[in-house]
Amino acid sequence: MLYSLARCLLFSLPPETAHHLSLSGISLAERLGMTGMLPAVPEQPVEVMGLRFPNPVGLAAGLDKNGDHIDGLAALGFGFIEIGTVTPRPQPGNPSPRLFRLPAAEAIINRMGFNNLGVAHLVRQVEKARFNGVLGINIGKNFDTPVERAADDYLACLEQVYAYASYVTVNISSPNTAGLRSLQSADALAALLEPLKNRQAQLSSVHGRYVPLVVKIAPDLSPDDVEIMAGQFRRFEIDGVIATNTTISREGVSHLPFGNEAGGLSGKPVRTASTRVLRELVQALEGQLPVIGVGGITDGVSAAEKMAAGAALVQVYTGFIYRGPALVHEAAASIRAQQA
Repeated sequence: MLYSLARCLLFSLPPETAHHLSLSGISLAERLGMTGMLPAVPEQPVEVMGLRFPNPVGLAAGLDKNGDHIDGLAALGFGFIEIGTVTPRPQPGNPSPRLFRLPAAEAIINRMGFNNLGVAHLVRQVEKARFNGVLGINIGKNFDTPVERAADDYLACLEQVYAYASYVTVNISSPNTAGLRSLQSADALAALLEPLKNRQAQLSSVHGRYVPLVVKIAPDLSPDDVEIMAGQFRRFEIDGVIATNTTISREGVSHLPFGNEAGGLSGKPVRTASTRVLRELVQALEGQLPVIGVGGITDGVSAAEKMAAGAALVQVYTGFIYRGPALVHEAAASIRAQQA
């Protein structure tokens, strides 16, 4: 009820203004001890990629790109937090307006373009955070780095975040950086994964700890695409996959205000496509590595659906914008009931 009232106020503001105001409010509430009034999410520990997650419901990357609000977000009951996408150098992202709400569809379209303050800033914020739970760090390439040199940017980020991350996500599926999704093709994927896995092995030796490497893929893949990518993930012994990012499809929203804006569509309309790719990927991987399900989770039923399709964990983003912290509790409860 309280969040419903807050949402009415926030949705009266421009989306980016509301975004920053919400995050600042969450951080302030945590510092004042107010998040302690929220109902606790019961312990539901699960081990994935050698990591222990207190519950299987995480926050997807994109909400806290710079790691400025880790402690506040962690206080909302998430089993894990993923920050980023971060790039080697700071960049402003695409011109505004670049974020659009579609309330009738419980959806968002964004074309942010990896706006962030750079990996050095994110590392400083992680160092200052008190959070000691599972922290994923999502990495990408700068917009002006040629796709042929993309591996250089991912390697630069991996080196800087390795010591601070529980796992590192390689984002090759955002539709808002030109050419990025071409890295999902077989040859380009191999050219990226091989040096990343080699550097992971080197860093593991240097730091004395193994940090899993995860790849985030798009929902707009054909079954053949999924099969090919699964083969590359197995070949290079990637530790996990996140399925999926936002979609470029406008099915079901093109008639709505802002429904044809350029960018990635997230929220309820991506649920079916995301779950399809998740299910196909799980089958193609034959249980050799875990998949994290994300895309269209707006309630407990859709969270449990991802688990039924084979996900080891789930993440929320747009559903969290529309539902608030109650979604974390509801999703965890539905998954617990399903697995009982």
